[in-house]
Amino acid sequence: MASTLPPHSAILLKGNLHNPIHRQRYVSLYPTGTYHLTWEALPQCKATHQRYVIPLRRGKTVKSVASPVTAPLPADGEQQRKELCESYGFRQIGEPLPDDVTLKNIIDTLPKTVFEIDDTKAWKSVLISATSYALGLFMISKSPWYLLPLAWAWTGTAVTGFFVIGHDCAHKSFSKNKLLEDIVGTLSFLPLIYPYEPWRFKHDRHHAKTNMLNEDTAWHPVMKTHFDESPIFQKAIVFGYGPIRPIMSISHWLIWHFNLNKFRPSEIGRVKISLACVFAFMAIGWPLIIYKTGIVGWIKFWLMPWLGYHFWMSTFTMVHHTAPHIPFKSSEDWNAAQAQLNGTVHCDYPRWIEILCHDINVHIPHHVSSKIPSYNLRAAHKSLQENWGKYLNEASWNWRLMKTILTICHVYNEDRNYISFEEVAPEISSPITFLKRVMPDYA
Repeated sequence: MASTLPPHSAILLKGNLHNPIHRQRYVSLYPTGTYHLTWEALPQCKATHQRYVIPLRRGKTVKSVASPVTAPLPADGEQQRKELCESYGFRQIGEPLPDDVTLKNIIDTLPKTVFEIDDTKAWKSVLISATSYALGLFMISKSPWYLLPLAWAWTGTAVTGFFVIGHDCAHKSFSKNKLLEDIVGTLSFLPLIYPYEPWRFKHDRHHAKTNMLNEDTAWHPVMKTHFDESPIFQKAIVFGYGPIRPIMSISHWLIWHFNLNKFRPSEIGRVKISLACVFAFMAIGWPLIIYKTGIVGWIKFWLMPWLGYHFWMSTFTMVHHTAPHIPFKSSEDWNAAQAQLNGTVHCDYPRWIEILCHDINVHIPHHVSSKIPSYNLRAAHKSLQENWGKYLNEASWNWRLMKTILTICHVYNEDRNYISFEEVAPEISSPITFLKRVMPDYA
């Protein structure tokens, strides 16, 4: 029998109706290709290969069916990485970084100029965001109803630029004047009703614990034990990591930033100042918007752009560190250089998005060193490509990339990194099956 199997496929063995063979998956350990199988010869295989086959009784009728398996191939060969790139929607999947490479080794290869703070460039980014946001509000005020979604998309992207400015301020890479940084950061976050200091403290932990199981404060896999312990919330978790994942940063915003119990005693004072600023903006800004434009105006001018911002916040963060081949590790096995260089994704978006969002998706150098200002990220990335290029994960945004994340990257598995809810809880995974059916698969 000749059989051609697609990459990372499985064989389903079926016997006759009276004595069926139990359904089981057997993953091929060999490269894709055409193989001639003679069942009678299988038991006579050499001892070194006998553990990979299952003897069958003579006289059984056997049917082979190829079906896809979500377990990633080990990304330790060039051909395997090419197959994974095609399957997951990546442009390049990096080779594993050697264990003896440290984060300092990588930082030392970067030119000193990428760490330099330039006040002119910093304030230019403020001007771009302020101008594009004002233009967006003008577009909303003048657009007929059928053009409002375009105006909201522009304005939501523009206000995301304010977040990136505050993000630089939080990393102390915006200005040489540190008091000014805190003021600009606080003001930049106000239209998003994001408390600056709580976000800064939380985000610092993300950089210190990137791709570390449980400790990372950004997106990480669902732990199966937690999933099994919360049966009443399982459906919500499936939706949260599936169809509504592109706006799930709203939940993250609520859970992480307004609970004083999540911060150290030394942080509480600054957290309270930020919360006071946010509540003051809501108490003054929202009534003014409603007074001038009504509730519908509040929805048009504030809520819809805010939801657009959360779409970018959710999807950017998701793409930066989530792929079937990128592992999350326990603190005992975690390696900083591997997590920051090899576990972070560079993703190219349309140029207008890159401009309005100040190159936040040139993300690998930002994780190598958060002290690099956003306006120097491209120069830093070019240096990383020259010195560490074969280890980088790179993609251009595409539907297959998003489909991979939304339909596969769910529950943590030590051997496979991720397994889908369809495998863990098939009885409640219809939202994931729906996404597989309706999402485009263009790369």
